[in-house]
Amino acid sequence: MKHFSLPKDGGLIEENLPKGILHSHERITTEIFDDAATGSERVGEIVIKAISDHEKASLPRPFKLGLTTGVTPVSLYRWLAAKYREGAVSFSNVEVFSIDEYYPCSKDSAQSRNNRLHKEFLDLVDVRPENIHIPDGTVAQDKLSDYCAEFEKIARGIDLLVIGVGEGGQVGFNDAGTSEKSRTRAVPLSYQSRKIQSRNFNGDISVTPKSAITMGIGTIMSSRRIILMAWGEDKAGIVKKIVEDETDPSCPASFLQKHDNISFYTDEMSASTLTRKVAPWIVGPCQWTPKLVRKAVEWLCEKVRKPILKLTQQDYLENSLGELIERFGPYDKINIDVFNEFQHTITGWPGGKPNADDTTRPVKSTPFPKKVLVFSPHPDDDVISMGGTLIRLVHQGHEVHVAYETSGDLAVHDDVVLQHMDAARQLGFGDRFDEVKYIIGTKKPGEPEPKELLALKAAIRRSEARGAVRSFGLDDDHNVHFLNLPFYESGGVTKLPRTQKDLDIIKELILELKPDQIYMAGDLADPHGTHRVCTEAALEAIEQLKEEGNEWLDDTTIWLYRGAWMEWELWRVDMAVPLSPDELIEKRHAIFRHLSQKDIVPFPGDDPREFWQRAEERTQNTAKLYNDLGMAEYQAIEVFLRLK
Repeated sequence: MKHFSLPKDGGLIEENLPKGILHSHERITTEIFDDAATGSERVGEIVIKAISDHEKASLPRPFKLGLTTGVTPVSLYRWLAAKYREGAVSFSNVEVFSIDEYYPCSKDSAQSRNNRLHKEFLDLVDVRPENIHIPDGTVAQDKLSDYCAEFEKIARGIDLLVIGVGEGGQVGFNDAGTSEKSRTRAVPLSYQSRKIQSRNFNGDISVTPKSAITMGIGTIMSSRRIILMAWGEDKAGIVKKIVEDETDPSCPASFLQKHDNISFYTDEMSASTLTRKVAPWIVGPCQWTPKLVRKAVEWLCEKVRKPILKLTQQDYLENSLGELIERFGPYDKINIDVFNEFQHTITGWPGGKPNADDTTRPVKSTPFPKKVLVFSPHPDDDVISMGGTLIRLVHQGHEVHVAYETSGDLAVHDDVVLQHMDAARQLGFGDRFDEVKYIIGTKKPGEPEPKELLALKAAIRRSEARGAVRSFGLDDDHNVHFLNLPFYESGGVTKLPRTQKDLDIIKELILELKPDQIYMAGDLADPHGTHRVCTEAALEAIEQLKEEGNEWLDDTTIWLYRGAWMEWELWRVDMAVPLSPDELIEKRHAIFRHLSQKDIVPFPGDDPREFWQRAEERTQNTAKLYNDLGMAEYQAIEVFLRLK
């Protein structure tokens, strides 16, 4: 399966650059890869080589390999299991140590670290059962301290420890405030940690364990070699803290800077806030492309707090941008060129303005009207992420189709289902309230939800999606498509692998519509998340269609939008669609149609805002950023990246 990463556009010229310069701003040497799959493969190669070197040394003990569970190592485990099947590696002389476990928690529990590590890796290779060491979440409480002390003895001196880091800089269950000398022990889980971990319990914090057993920072530091991993843009902020900032007890992984044999493996998105990515001109020579020039000027404006046309030569020289002036100067020419580039991204006609000169416009004027296909991973991402643009496309006369790729059923709370069943009963359309209430009552925490219940939840999401697009005049029958991609229908948080079946559903719709424009999600936060899987499936479907001779797709423009949390950096933007105050309200009303989502925050985090609030403030902030650069002042702006 193909893996999607944002196209590179200029940056630091790393070839032949001395390592000392390349990593000059890093306290932990960091290797950056295009995506999680590529990075995981490199880490896997290191694991295999370390095991091989241990075998060649004929040491009288097994190789000690430390691992963790979670989203981060999934790609690594798949790759290692594949290499084992190929005969490229054996784990028969490897001792495996897992760094943590919920407490109390049975090893047979679907959510246990024990169960996940076995399912995702250990059961797929030839590790001997006696060589597997995972903290026991069933130890009696009065024996727990002694148990942890014994586990500490065998866990010290791990040959290679490969672990991911949490959003808050956690390693294992070492939360903020952990001592750098901490050992294997039982720890209480903070409310914030439990919110994060509730993802593994169908979002139900009430059944999420309140304690855990974890190796301590001191235990981790005793490892002979450590590899940290982080994938996806939601880890970008914490990667910078771990790699470039000083050690901080609020970010436990930062203590690992003191280890003398540690490296960090990241993808482009998780490394996006490191100095060599944010301001590569500070580190060394750059490959200057138009987008990188825009990035440098935007960065300079923010740093000196000036709009583009007020930047001076001194501003450039004092902030390591002398090379930019030498290549493209004088400075005032750079200012005007970049100002015009930003100005030309702005359009009130996302489908193209008919009978207009489109020389400097982001969208061609022909054909008009256009046939537009909007892919929405969940049944509300369309209006949340690009609702204003969607409304404009409809109002400006284009033939717009929305394809909801998954059912989104898991995001509907049980009490919402009961409320709908009660309404049906009150209206005389049938009384199945008690039957549904019984199904809900028989659910087992963490287990896949009953199919009957999921069918009801999916129906609720479909009705809300229809209501949302109907609110601004889109035909909720002919122009709305529910794809129900099979990968999503696992009944639980962990999804199924995407397959050709998913791609075929997408291909059939594209062939039926033959769109001039396609919009899809560009969120890359979770390497295995729904948005990423949907986008990768759509892009691979398009690639297959092109290989099958559908040359008309060469004229189809693909636009990427962002979700409710993050926005494209302005230097990446190819199209910016301004929204009036009335259009912003119309978008809000469309979001309100998703009643089952309105008063909940379905994902863990510190942000208490509802979707509509996040969406509005995001687009209003984008308008402010354009204004800060010297552009016209708008109420809000939605922005898009064109995928070439």
